[in-house]
Amino acid sequence: MSDPLGLINSTQNLGGIQPGKIAKPAGPEVPGAPEGPSFKDVLMKNIEQVNRMQQDAEMAIEDLASGKRDDMDAVLMAKQKADIAFQTLLQVRNKLMTAFEEVKQIRV
Repeated sequence: MSDPLGLINSTQNLGGIQPGKIAKPAGPEVPGAPEGPSFKDVLMKNIEQVNRMQQDAEMAIEDLASGKRDDMDAVLMAKQKADIAFQTLLQVRNKLMTAFEEVKQIRV
């Protein structure tokens, strides 16, 4: 079975979330600054990755509907991967909102 979109055989990209693979932003070193990418960079990278997975899945569905593809199982797998990645990102968002609400309740 062929997978021209590369949606199924990407074993290194399970779930689309890879926080350790983000390049360090260029710029001057600040003493005392934490090592590695910022939380914002990791979050934005993962949002872009989930968006890309959803666009690829939609394109695969359109290709299947128009007859350009005939591998239904690959399309279903791409759609499932995109849905799971989105649900995971949504749960991260919900946890962040819960943490934000808890921080707001702290009296200073």
